[in-house]
Amino acid sequence: MAAKLNSSISPETAGTLVGLFQERVRRTPNAVAYRHFDPKQRSWQETTWAEMATEVTRWQAALSKEELNPGDRVALMLRNSREWVFFEQAALGLELVVVPLYINDRPDNVRYILKNAEVKLLMIEGYHQWQEIKQWWALRKLVRVISLNPFDDEARGQKRLCYLQEWLPKTADKHYPKLNNPDALATIVYTSGTTGLPKGVMLSHHNILWNAHSSLQSTPIYEDDLFLSFLPLSHSLERTLGYYLPMMAGAQVAYTRSIAKLAEDLVTIKPTVLVSVPRIFERVHNQIYDKLREKTLLERALFKLAIAAGWRQFNYQQGRAPWHPLCLLNPLLRQIVGRQVLAQFGGRLRIVVCGGAPLVFNVARELLALGLPLIQGYGLTEASPVISGNSLNNNDPKSVGTPLQDVEIRIGEHNELLGRSPGVMLGYWNNPKATAEVIDEEGWLHTGDQARIEQGRLYITGRIKEIIVLATGEKVPPGEMETAIGTDPLFDQAMVVGEGKPYLSALIVVNPEHWNTLAQELNLDPHQKQSLEHPAVLEEVLERIEQHTRQFPGYARIRRAALTQERWTTENGLATATLKARRKQVIKHYRNQISALYEGH
Repeated sequence: MAAKLNSSISPETAGTLVGLFQERVRRTPNAVAYRHFDPKQRSWQETTWAEMATEVTRWQAALSKEELNPGDRVALMLRNSREWVFFEQAALGLELVVVPLYINDRPDNVRYILKNAEVKLLMIEGYHQWQEIKQWWALRKLVRVISLNPFDDEARGQKRLCYLQEWLPKTADKHYPKLNNPDALATIVYTSGTTGLPKGVMLSHHNILWNAHSSLQSTPIYEDDLFLSFLPLSHSLERTLGYYLPMMAGAQVAYTRSIAKLAEDLVTIKPTVLVSVPRIFERVHNQIYDKLREKTLLERALFKLAIAAGWRQFNYQQGRAPWHPLCLLNPLLRQIVGRQVLAQFGGRLRIVVCGGAPLVFNVARELLALGLPLIQGYGLTEASPVISGNSLNNNDPKSVGTPLQDVEIRIGEHNELLGRSPGVMLGYWNNPKATAEVIDEEGWLHTGDQARIEQGRLYITGRIKEIIVLATGEKVPPGEMETAIGTDPLFDQAMVVGEGKPYLSALIVVNPEHWNTLAQELNLDPHQKQSLEHPAVLEEVLERIEQHTRQFPGYARIRRAALTQERWTTENGLATATLKARRKQVIKHYRNQISALYEGH
């Protein structure tokens, strides 16, 4: 395995992101680069690096016929696919700046980004996106929209719209321009902030190359590894770790058909590496306990014993605890209990990277005990994005690991985490004031996250701007509490509120399936809004919240709750494209319900 790691491409050899792609094609032209599902053939297809290069050449030839100059911005609004790679590599090869967009982002957000970045060309999936975009022809800079999929003749008369197969030439001469400026702007990634308008993070070729390479030193990836890509490539975590890092290492990437079919694709593809966010693991954890409730007392006891033995074994292997007789039982219990859980992920996982948000410790502990090779990390788009991470041999699930190579960290005022590295962004697009607010004169990036450092390990404790100050003066970081509450299968989403109030309350979005079950048990109609306000329901909800938040101080106890079946989504403006709740918008939307929680106090 160690020999295979030698084939990885260094940032110095690559020079730029285009150079990385070209070097990978040169080194392993006949190796499989990507797998995708072809609905027409109803089977998974493979594409080699040489075939990728041929397609990139066609796309580059098509782009070169547009009236575009080096430095112009081009955007893509596609699902994860080979086409995403074709477009970006072709654009970067022409020294264009790529602006990725979330396919499920709000129309007003997309319009703002297109206007702010002065995007000249946009690649979309098809009809649904076109319905929104056709209303924006007032965006004069946007001179071309290309649709991946054709649709009805309604669009035929639009001069600025064309379909991919009409836009692409059948063949093109191979032309690989050599870009020699690693510090050139490669992409503008708009952060889907929970408050205010998104800001465009400017990242250079070197920013991303360095981050992928440094991550590779922390967690080695080999040529025979297989990634399953499902997080949006417009998310920096997936783009760096699920796209450029595999390219650097020479590993394969399979693109899942959809989130709805992720469970099925995991079993079919059997990946060895998975990059994910906490919600996936929380859902698996909840499913385990849903099934456990139907098991016999003996089976539940066996599961509990498997967790105890597996956790003992994990800590022993990490050198944090002495050997214990329970370790003898672990191989057998893992076969009986753990194998069923690991089978849901395909059964071959070697590394599972979790990032983007905190993962509840109990969920991490139990999945690790069952044998899932889970490691957590930390970062943000402004850092390209990874700052720190655990490794398989040095893994503390309560922390987000140690800093990557060449990353400096320290704690500033108000316990804010500061970071400095070659991955720190060039700045915010056309926003020098915002840039100066987060990058100081010494080059330290102010993350906005509160943290502590113990024995070189980083522990995130909260967000500076999201601290709730109660009327009593007590300060509560709501993030950890919301994460803990969200582990209950009855709760799909949760937000803790109480700024300036005498106690904390919670806004809860109930899970439809579990809500129906609870309502029927209490002889209530789950479709009636009044049922969500029934005293028996609220008593059950507060009891569940109490069970999940007992570790927090007494003043942080949640006294009241308001329930809703309305999910917080990008469509209704209550969540970001990365599914984080937009706190200010949620509080404004439910201001009447929140007021009712404090009536008489």
